[in-house]
Parts: sequence; structure tokens; C-alpha cells
Amino acid sequence: MPKNSKVVKRDLDDDVTESVKDLLSNEDTCDDAFKKSSLIVSDVREGKDRDVEDGCDSDEERPAWNSKMQYILAQVGFSVGLGNVWRFPYLCQKNGGGAYLVPYVILLVLIGIPLFFLELAVGQRIRRGSIGVWNYICPHLGGIGFTSCMLCFFVALYYNVIIGWSLFYFSQSFQQPLPWHECPLVKNKTSTYVAPECEKSSATTYYWYRVALDISDSISDGGGLNWRMSVCLLAAWTLVCLAMIKGIQSSGKVMYFSSLFPYVVLICFLVRALLLTGSVDGIRHMITPKVSSIHGDGVTPTMPSSQAQLIHHQTFTNPLLCYRDQHTLEIMLEPKVWREAATQVFFALGLGFGGVIAFSSFNKRDNNCHFDAVLVSFINLFTSVLATLVVFAVLGFKANIMNTKCVALNTKKIVGFLGNEISQDLIPRHIDFSHVTPEDYTLMTDIIRGVKESDYSRLGLDSCNIEDELNKAVQGTGLAFIAFTEAMTHFPGSPFWSVMFFLMLVNLGLGSMFGTIEGIITPITDTFKVRKEFLTVGCCVMAFSIGLLFVQRSGNYFVTMFDDYSATLPLLMVVILENVAVAWVYGIDKFFEDLKDMLGFSPIRFYYYMWKYITPLVLLVLLAASMIQLGMTPPTYSAWIEELAQERSRSYPAWGLAVCVSLAVMAILPVPIVFALRYFNLLDDSARGLSAVSYRKGRIIKDSVALDEDDDASLIRGKSPCSEAPSPTPGNSIYRKQSGGLDADPTPNGRYGIGYLMANMPDIPESDL
Repeated sequence: MPKNSKVVKRDLDDDVTESVKDLLSNEDTCDDAFKKSSLIVSDVREGKDRDVEDGCDSDEERPAWNSKMQYILAQVGFSVGLGNVWRFPYLCQKNGGGAYLVPYVILLVLIGIPLFFLELAVGQRIRRGSIGVWNYICPHLGGIGFTSCMLCFFVALYYNVIIGWSLFYFSQSFQQPLPWHECPLVKNKTSTYVAPECEKSSATTYYWYRVALDISDSISDGGGLNWRMSVCLLAAWTLVCLAMIKGIQSSGKVMYFSSLFPYVVLICFLVRALLLTGSVDGIRHMITPKVSSIHGDGVTPTMPSSQAQLIHHQTFTNPLLCYRDQHTLEIMLEPKVWREAATQVFFALGLGFGGVIAFSSFNKRDNNCHFDAVLVSFINLFTSVLATLVVFAVLGFKANIMNTKCVALNTKKIVGFLGNEISQDLIPRHIDFSHVTPEDYTLMTDIIRGVKESDYSRLGLDSCNIEDELNKAVQGTGLAFIAFTEAMTHFPGSPFWSVMFFLMLVNLGLGSMFGTIEGIITPITDTFKVRKEFLTVGCCVMAFSIGLLFVQRSGNYFVTMFDDYSATLPLLMVVILENVAVAWVYGIDKFFEDLKDMLGFSPIRFYYYMWKYITPLVLLVLLAASMIQLGMTPPTYSAWIEELAQERSRSYPAWGLAVCVSLAVMAILPVPIVFALRYFNLLDDSARGLSAVSYRKGRIIKDSVALDEDDDASLIRGKSPCSEAPSPTPGNSIYRKQSGGLDADPTPNGRYGIGYLMANMPDIPESDL
């Protein structure tokens, strides 16, 4: 030990835990060599040696989850979001019903679970947010972390607007009847009549576009702020800010409600819907493979008449089953189905945003993140299937209601045609016009069509069929705020179910928002010396200010723009770079060694080949397919035309196209910028340069100054400044690492990040990133 040091004698057999502060207090304050040497925190549990990456922080330096359950709920809340409720059912309906689950599960195993496991592992191993993680693994690709933060910010801007919409509907649900139950009446001086826009569409459609959004006819017509939605947006950001202001200490407690409540609501909805007429028809429609193939526009063509006749005349050989099997196979071979399934897997797990990494960075070092990855992935799949069952059961009930109305309306037309256009003899004797069932109506129209043939279309009789109603594919806001809302108006006790549904949407949205904001706050807090409370409030205030763009009358069109173009391609690029950085730059063999040291066992070789070959290849194919689709499909949006009471597809104006391109470019821009700065050595590696930590090929360059060779201290040897290699995992005893261990890879950690400086060591220069 240094000559001037004061030795505190301890019994070597005592199991004593010493903090960094305790050990430093035993040394002479003038011993600079001692104070600047690195400290290794080691767990001396029997049979388990700590990694030399362990540095000099204490457990108190980084918050931790109160329990494993809290952490799992946080990851589930982040990955399970609104897309599970309104996009997965739509894709299932559009791409072959139950057959869609086959490519989805295959891609979940090939790209979903491996990439989710990878993000969990790097966050838990390095114990940093996305910026610190990728700076450590591959400094030249350090821009990945900044891109993830930008993507989180872009998504948070419009995602919280959707939560605001849900809050508005939630507040309006405490009425009997519900305000969107029927079309409003317009009064003038002489008469009272139904609002024309509502009469042409429907009550729920009118309420959504005219009352809630008060939408304009185009994206160019801003129309001013919608004050109702502005207040709801402020409420949404206030909720997020209050829940996140203390980090995981506050948001972790909220997760118990926000993550579990949606499952209670979904199960209640499923049980209630199964007791309603027509729900079984909806579920049967979902799980039955469609008897057709998917074409470019996703429209399901009708079966050729020759095929229909074959099925009709040879039912004893069950050709329908063979036909469905054949077309199920055709659906599964469609590239579009696989691309959409891959995209859904990709977004469902929240890959590339940095939220997964941020949450896992608060874990214990030896947490079994492989188990977590598999568990959360299949909980996500289970939630998607459960939500799909609920949606189709409710839509089946709605389809039955609409079909009954259709039958009643067209039966009146037939009664009016009797004796003139239609002979009474064409009506079967058992049919009672006071109560015509859908089966009786189909029988009547078939007979009339067979007799009238060419004149049948002139009668204007609609084909009332539940399948036709269920084939009207809706997704996103159309499913949640129009189709599902309309179905609930027919529920007994509809206000109660409406309150429960929109409260569920709010909780699903908040769970995802917590992970999204954590993907911004944690990396910045780790990297720069910023108080988390101030950063959280500042981020929420700035996001709310920018978010006012989305609550003007044309705001819905900007939500669609950001949803389509701000994240899709950049996120794909981010995840590809993450995979390449770990498997090819850092080294897949080295990463497997890290996993073995961290988990206590080596993962199965399946992940080795997935990370190194299969997953990057699948992601590159997906990226190419997405770029080809964007190139072949000019950017458009659906505009609500008030006079027509219908949606019409419109092209973006020139400035709109510029914004679409700018969103994608701005998001990915940090990657080439950081690469160029590193490549041309514009980031100074000195302590007072732009970055106080030097990175080379995934390693931190250590201080070259060594301790006196004659120092015979048994616990303290070697030298490497704490500012460069702090500890990701403090243990139960403290020692200096051996001077011969310079080839090890210290893992950056500490309270603040890139500079990795200990706050209680004033003699060490601060990071100046």
C-alpha cells in the first residue's frame, strides 16, 4: 500500500461489505495515485468470479426494479399496445384469417424473440441506455442510440394524441344514451331534420369525424386548434409526466394497473360478447381460412362459378375443404402476407426504440433475460390472439345487428313490389313477413333472382349477408372509434362497456408511452449530467407544444403521416445495425461468452445462427420489400370529404412530401454523422475532449499510468481511471484489479453515462460530450 496510507485492520474471515466511499476514507487524501486508480467491485460468492468489467459505482448509483414482476409488467406494458387491439385483428382478417397466425408465429421465432433477447441482454450487461450501449459495443455505430431517441420522440408526439382521443371518448361515455348512439337533429325556422353528413354515413362515423375531430377536408387546411382535443392532449401528457418524473420508482408502480387492467377488460368483453347473438359467427370468420387468395390490394375476390358448381355437386368428397387448404397455402406464399407479418412482429415487441434496453438496464446482472424474452414475446402473442377473439366476437354481434336491419329494410321493399314487380307465387308459403329471418330472406331473393334475372338489379334488393359485413376490413382508429364504438351502442348497459373499453385503450397507450419516454430519458440521463426530473418535465412540455400540430382540424392527417413515415424504415435500419454491431463488429463468440458469464449458462446455438446469419438476412429482405413498396406506392392519405360523407384518397402536397422524406432522414441522420466523426477522429479521445471516453473495437482505452511495481497490496493493484471503466454491477467486496488484466473489457457504467464519472470524485475531469 502507499506509505502514507492508514490501514484499518479487519479480520479476514469476516464477511464485510465496503462501499467505495468507505475504502477511500481509509486512505490519505494526498495520495492521488490511489484515488485515481480503478476499483473493481466483486461478488465473492462461492464458485462465481466477477467480470473485470465491474467497476467502481455502488448499487445506489442506478435505480433497480422492486421485483421481477414489476419488470415483466413494464416490458409487457411497453410491447403490448394499441397495435395489438386494432392492427393485429385487421391483418388477421385481411390475410387469410387463422392462416395468418402461421407466418406470424414463424417470424416471431426467427426475428422477434432473437432480437428481443439481444436487446434485453445488451441492456442488462452494460447497464446503460441505448446511447451508452451502442457507444460501448461499436463506437462507430454510436449514432444508433441517438437515432433510437429521435424515433421515440417522433412516436411519442402522435401516440399520446391517440391517448388524448381515448380520454375524450372516455369522458363522453358517462351518458345514457351514448352521444354517438344516433344522428343529431338539426333545427331551422321551419323544420327539424337529420344532419345530412350523418345520414349519409352513420352516427358513430359522424361523431368521430365531425364532433370529436371536427376534421377539415385536406391536410393543407389547418382550420385552427380543436380546443377539446387540446385539453385532452394536455391531460395525456400530464399523466405521462407524473408517472415518469421519478423514473422506474414512479412508473413501475403504475405498471401494476396499466399493464394488468387491459387483460381484465379483454376477458370481460370476451365473456360478454360470447353471450350475444352473432358472436360465434364473428369468431368462426376469424379462424376460418378465406376461400380465396390475396391480391395486391388485399381484396378478396369471389369464387369462380365453375369452382362453386364443383363444390356444390361433389359435396360428398368434401372439395370445399380441399379448396380452402389449397388457397390457404396460396395465401401463405404471398410475399405481402409475410412482409406485413414481419412488420407486425417487429413493431409489436417495440424493437429498435431503446425502451427495451432502458428497462433491462435496471435489472440485476445475473437476471435470466432469455426467459424474459421468451415469456414477454409469447404474452404479446397471447394478447394479440385474445384481442382478436374479442374484436371478432363483438364485430360478429354488430354484423348480426346490421344484417337484421338490412333484412327488415329489403323485406319492406319486397312487400311493396308484391302484385306488381313480384308475383305472390314466388314467395314460399312458410314465410311470415312480420318476422323474416336472414335464411328466409336469402331463400326469397334466390327465387326472385332466378325468375327475374336481368330485371333483378332494378329492384334494388341488397344481398344481406353476415359474411359481407365481416369482410368490411377496418383498422386503427376506424376500428376503435367507429366500428367497435358502434357495436357497443347495442350492448345492454352500453355506457359501462364504453367506459371500460376506452379506459382500457388509455392504459394500453400509457404502458407503451412509459417505455417510449424511458427510451428517451434513460440514455440522455446516462450520457449527460441532467436531473431526471427536469429532463422529464422539459421533454413532456416540448412534446406537448409540438403535439398541438396534431390537435388542429387537420391533425388526424399528420398523425397518419408520422405513423407511416417517421418510424418504419428508420426502425428497420436501426435493428439491422444493432444486429450487425453485436454479431459482426463486437463478435458473436465474445457476446456468447458474455451471456454465459451473465446468465450462468450458454444459450442454445439456435441464437448463434439466428443473430449471425438468418435474422440479418430476413431484416434486409424486409427492408428491401418495404422500400420497394414505398417506391411503387406514392404517398397518399385518406381525407374525409364532408359533402360526400366519405373518405377519399388524396396525394400529399409538395411540402407534405418534403415532410415525409425529412422525417425519415432526420431519424436516421445521427448514424452517418457519428460514424463520420469517429472515422475522421473528430471526437477527441482526451479527457477534456468532446468525449471523455475512448472506444476502440468495443473496448474502452484504459489509462496507461501504472502503479509502482513494488506496491505489495494484496487487494489493490493496477490502475485504470474510474471515469473510464466504472462498474455495471457492484458486488459485496471491493478490490483493485490485477495489473496484468489489461486485456479485459471494462463495461461503462456510472450515474451519468458517456463520461462515466463518479459524482463524488471532484479531482477527475468531467465529461464534455
